[in-house]
Amino acid sequence: QVQLVESGGGLVQPGGSLRLSCAASGSIFAINVMSWYRQAPGKQRELVAAISSGGGTNYADSVKGRFTISRDNAKNTVYLQMDSLRPEDTAVYYCNARITTLIRRIDTYWGQGTQVTVSS
Repeated sequence: QVQLVESGGGLVQPGGSLRLSCAASGSIFAINVMSWYRQAPGKQRELVAAISSGGGTNYADSVKGRFTISRDNAKNTVYLQMDSLRPEDTAVYYCNARITTLIRRIDTYWGQGTQVTVSS
């Protein structure tokens, strides 16, 4: 049993900042790639940012220079620092992790999603 629990969403004005967190818990042996996705109304879910277990990162072009992904391996937690937010960043943000469990099974897990709304 593995769970991903997100926190940190909310309402923010354009130009503002938010920090999302996602903590993984359960029967975890190792966490490989951790990612953030988002889905706006009427649109497909898209990758926002990803970070490997070694710290390598990649970002969607739309968020480069504004968002920063990081992780704390000791806490099994991934973060997304979002600065200079724009109305088009409004979406439900989902945490995603590729996890090896204690029985050495590798699966992809999703969080429940957290709403981010950028509006004046």
